[in-house]
Amino acid sequence: MDAAETSPLPQDLVFVDLETTGGNAAHHRITEVGIVRVENGALVEEWSSLVNPQCEIPASIEAFTGISNAMVADAPRFCDIAALVADKLKNAVFVAHNARFDYAFLRSEFRRADRRFSAKVLCTVKLSRRLYPGPLRHNLDAVIERHRLTCKARHRALGDARVLWDFWCKLGGQSGDPVLAGAVRALLAVTPLPAHLPPELAEELPDGPGVYRFFGEDDALLYVGRSQSLRTRVLAHFAAGPGDSKEQKLAALVRRVDWSETAGELGARLREAAWARGQPPLHNRRPRGGRDTVTLWAEPAAPGQATPGRVKIMPIDAIDQAARARCFGLFRSLKDADRALRHIANARGLCLLTLGLEEGSGSCVAYQFGRCRGACVGKDPAALHALRVQLALSSLKLKPWPFPGRVALRESDWRGQVDLHVCDNWEYIGTARSADELAALCENRAERAFDVEVYHTLARHLERQRRLDWIDLSPAASGR
Repeated sequence: MDAAETSPLPQDLVFVDLETTGGNAAHHRITEVGIVRVENGALVEEWSSLVNPQCEIPASIEAFTGISNAMVADAPRFCDIAALVADKLKNAVFVAHNARFDYAFLRSEFRRADRRFSAKVLCTVKLSRRLYPGPLRHNLDAVIERHRLTCKARHRALGDARVLWDFWCKLGGQSGDPVLAGAVRALLAVTPLPAHLPPELAEELPDGPGVYRFFGEDDALLYVGRSQSLRTRVLAHFAAGPGDSKEQKLAALVRRVDWSETAGELGARLREAAWARGQPPLHNRRPRGGRDTVTLWAEPAAPGQATPGRVKIMPIDAIDQAARARCFGLFRSLKDADRALRHIANARGLCLLTLGLEEGSGSCVAYQFGRCRGACVGKDPAALHALRVQLALSSLKLKPWPFPGRVALRESDWRGQVDLHVCDNWEYIGTARSADELAALCENRAERAFDVEVYHTLARHLERQRRLDWIDLSPAASGR
C-alpha cells in the first residue's frame, strides 16, 4: 500500500483560478482558466488559456485583471475547450480561493456546453480561516503576505493558481499534518439534503453574500434569510441536530430554494427587507418591514399660537415625507408607542393632558401625584413645556435624508462586482448592475410604504461609512 492510499489528506488535487467579466455566474463569463494539477501529492501539470467570453469585458474588470477585449478576441470559446478542461479537472479535489465562485462559473460554462461537471470542493479561504482564526483578512493578498509567498502574475489565472499550490505546500499538504487533515476533512464533509430537494443544490449554492428564500407546497413562501455565505447558511438549515426542532420542521416543509447574490451586506439586507415585505414569510421569527409601524408626531403650532400642540401617535405611512421631520421613534404598535410616551412623560415631569394622553379639563392625574410640573394648570409655561417635550424626544428624532434626493449607493465585492442600490428618502427602490437597470430605477416613481427595516439598514450603513460612495440621481443632478 503506497503513501497516497494511507495519507489523511487528498493526494489528487486541481488548484484552479478563473478570471471573469464580472461576479455573477448566471450573467457573466470566463475570460481565463488556470489549472495546477497534483497527483499522488506531486505537481504533474500547469495549464492556462484565455477564453473568448463572447461579450464585452467591462473597463473596470480590464483594469483589475489586465485582460482586454483585444486579448480574448482570437481566444477559444469555452465550449471549444470544455472537453479539455473537464479532462484536466477529473478525479481530483477542486481547490480554489473563494472556491464556490470559480466552481459556479465552471458549472455554468459546462452547462452551456451541454456537459455535466461535479467535484469535491475545497475552499482555501475557509481553510485559512479555520487554521488561522486570529487575522480578519483571508483574501489572497493577505494569504500571500502572511505566509511570505510570491506571485509573479497576480490577478491572472495561472499565477493565482500557482500561489494556491504554494500555500498548500506551506501548510504541510505534502506531509499529512494532522491539524491540516482535520480541517480539510471538516471542509469536505457533505451536508445531506432532504430527499425532496435536488441533490445538485449544495453544489450550486454560492459562498458569497446574498439573500435566500424557502418555498413549500404550492410555492408558499416559508422563510427569508440572508448571509455572508449563502451556501453555509442554507445548508445549516438542513444540518440541524435533534435539539433544533424548529429548524427540522422548517427543513421538512421546504420544496424549493432560490437566492440572489449581492456584492455585500448592505445589498443583502435591503433585498431581504424587500422580499419579506412583498410577501410576508410564514416562518420568520417576527414580521419584517414595519407594515403597521407607528411614530410619535409632534403637531406644529396652530395659527396664532406661539407653542406647538400635542404629540400624536400616528401610522408612519400616514405622514408625508416633508412632515416626517417632526416624527420621533418607530414603534410596532399603538400600545408600544403609548407606553414609550408615558414613560418619557413620567421621567421628565411632562403633562399627560397637554401631550394628549389624557382627556378632560383641569389638572392631569400625574399633577395630583406630583409627577407633572403643572402645564395643565398654568404653573409650567406652555413654551417651556413645549421645549422640554422637544428635548425629551430628541434622541428618538427620525434622521433627515442626507442627500439632495434619489441616489445610488455603490457597493463592490472582492472581484469588482458593483451593485448600485437606488434609494430615495429612506426608501429602497432596487439594485442595478447595468446602465439600463439604473435608468429604469431612476424612472421608477411608484409610491412605497415606509419600511422600518430599510430605514434602520440605511441609517446604520451611513453612520458606519467614513467615505460614502454614491451617485446623485436627483432631477437637479441630471440637469447639470
